[in-house]
Order: sequence, then structure tokens, then C-alpha cells
Amino acid sequence: MESYTDDHHPHLLLASSLARLIEKARGGHQIQQGYFPDQPDRGTHVQMEGHAGHLILVTKGPDGAFEEATDIPLSHAETLLELAAGRVDYLTISLDIANQRTAVLRFISPGSLDLITVGFEHDEQGRRFQPPAWFGPEVTAEPGYHTRSIAMTGLPTVPEVEATNAALNGLLDTLDSRFGGLQHPQHRQAEQLIAPQPDVRWEAELNSDDDEDADDLAIEDSVIRELARSLRPRR
Repeated sequence: MESYTDDHHPHLLLASSLARLIEKARGGHQIQQGYFPDQPDRGTHVQMEGHAGHLILVTKGPDGAFEEATDIPLSHAETLLELAAGRVDYLTISLDIANQRTAVLRFISPGSLDLITVGFEHDEQGRRFQPPAWFGPEVTAEPGYHTRSIAMTGLPTVPEVEATNAALNGLLDTLDSRFGGLQHPQHRQAEQLIAPQPDVRWEAELNSDDDEDADDLAIEDSVIRELARSLRPRR
């Protein structure tokens, strides 16, 4: 079972175009959560992930929140979801960044939002962690971005996160670590694609012949082309 407790996983915003590329390259799986009204010292929610159902009790203590999950039949989980006071539905995509358990959360309901979370075993690891260039602003301290708050009160006002050249290149290196930095020609092509270009330039980039490097560059090629489609100016 995958579950992301807000108290222990830093949350950062992510540009939606980059999130789409990550989903295209890595896939993901869907999670549904239903939240019930909080009690003074605990909270309860139900979670459905694939064909598995879980009832999750979060107990609040002086050292933070402690989460305990109990397996329940899928039919019970479906019923509890219908009875929940608030619900969220999101796609989670697992990544490994600097040997840390990381996940992209692509919220579907109650609205569209893209977050990235990083898990740490110790607080000291979190303090030393330097987010890659393609991460957006951190929102961990803002309660409106916590999954319970999203389920109960809806999405917060989400600022636009720009997909810069540096962010794109950093993401490409993460998705395919065989190539480093900006030395690879596909990185330079990505910079051209992300900058505003006349329509004829976009057509030229999208129709370029990459057959010679197809075997080695399959991942990066598909990622860059998806970015081109997502960022292409509307006519």
C-alpha cells in the first residue's frame, strides 16, 4: 500500500507539462481516498488502490502523527468511500531521486493539481536535501495542499509553475540518467522546443528524423515530443 502522510513527506508543486511527461514515461496507478471528520486526537480515512482496500487511522501525538492501516474487503472500502465527508482521486507515479523515495501526485478530483513528494527516514536527510531544478515551490507548510484539506474543502488557489529550460533538462536527466548535463544534443533540442517559436519551427522540430539514435534515445525522444505537443502554441 502506498500512502503519503503530509507530516513526513515534503510537498512541492510541479509544472503540469512536466507531470504529463513523467506520466507518459513512467505510467502510474490510481488511488482513491475518502476522509471522515477529524477527532481531537485522531483522523480516519479509507483508501482504495487497485483491488485493495484499507482503513487508515492517523493518531496525533507529541512526536507527530502515527499512521496505522488495516486491510478491509474491497466492497467495504467502496461503501465507506460513498459515506466519506470528502474525497480525493489521484494518480501516483513513483520515482527514485538521489536514492530517496519520491512520488508525483496528479490529482484528478476534486480538481487538477500536480505535486511531488519526497520521503525521508530521518529529519536530517530532509534538511540536507536540495530539490532538483525541475521541482516547483515547496508547499508543505501550507495546509491547503494537504490531501485531507483538498478532500474536505477543495483545491487551494494554485499558482502557475513555469516549465523552464533548466527544469526540462533536469527532468530528462532524471528519466534517463545515461546522459549527463546539457552535453547531449537532445537537451539542446529540448531548449529549442520549450522556447516560443513560429508554427513552422514547431513543425520542423516535431517532424525531425531521429532514426539514427532511435535505440539509445527512445525515452528522451518520446518525452521531448510530448513536451512539444503540450507546449505548442494554439493557432
